[in-house]
Amino acid sequence: MALKIWLDTGLVDEKEARISVFDHGLLYGDGVFEGIRVYRGKVFELEAHIRRLFESARALRLTIPMTKETLTDAVETTVRANNVGDGYIRLIVTRGVGTLGLNPFTCEKGNVIIIADTIQLYPQELYEKGMKVISATTVRNHPLALPPQVKSLNYLNNILAKIEALDNDVPEAIMYNHEGYVAEATGDNVFLVKNSVVYAPPVEAGSLEGITRAVVMRLARREGLDIVEKNLTRYDLYVCDELFLTGTAAEVIGVVQIDGRVIGDGTVGPITRLLREKFFRYAHGKEQA
Repeated sequence: MALKIWLDTGLVDEKEARISVFDHGLLYGDGVFEGIRVYRGKVFELEAHIRRLFESARALRLTIPMTKETLTDAVETTVRANNVGDGYIRLIVTRGVGTLGLNPFTCEKGNVIIIADTIQLYPQELYEKGMKVISATTVRNHPLALPPQVKSLNYLNNILAKIEALDNDVPEAIMYNHEGYVAEATGDNVFLVKNSVVYAPPVEAGSLEGITRAVVMRLARREGLDIVEKNLTRYDLYVCDELFLTGTAAEVIGVVQIDGRVIGDGTVGPITRLLREKFFRYAHGKEQA
């Protein structure tokens, strides 16, 4: 069945969902987006995603041509129109149609695109056995070039690191900032466990302020685990007891090897398994965070 795509003011068939070749989102990656999950027909953490989208747009001086309330309604309408019970939403706002020049103020109005469909980022086997990753040589964008809190359409930095991972026959790569500290993976946030304490890079190190990251941190604290946000090095990843990634599509997934070095005993660790289970229950409405 053909998807219904929200385009600007309403739903259209996917074949009719087109944007202009002069849209600055296409020409320059000038825009923002959110990836959002749907569990059992309910949009996950929608308020937090909408808030982050508007904050990203504000940082880029991009005006979203809808209110938070109308955009929320549009997301839920798109989910219902596509009968999505468990799936994924891509919410996009571009700068809109302008000239071939860089000047963003030639764009009269931003474009809103909402896609609701299914997604499976990693096979189930990886969640059980854990994944292998590498350290990327591609450095995370400097925070003075683009604040890490902005989820922009320009993902070339992450894509180059993803290519490095795929060239090494692994699904993910860990990215470091210009000072050598851990920032994030190409599409996920990074956590490690050492002596039963959970560590995460601070946002200032170049990591996105992930929605799933925040939920997992709340769940961990509720379980009595200590959470420490601090700068982490490659050495910290090499010698940790557990390593795991969090993200909208990935949820919570364990890492068992980095740069050929086995993490812990080479299996998904107990804290990672606990937090994955707690996240699953929370996402499906079985527990509170």
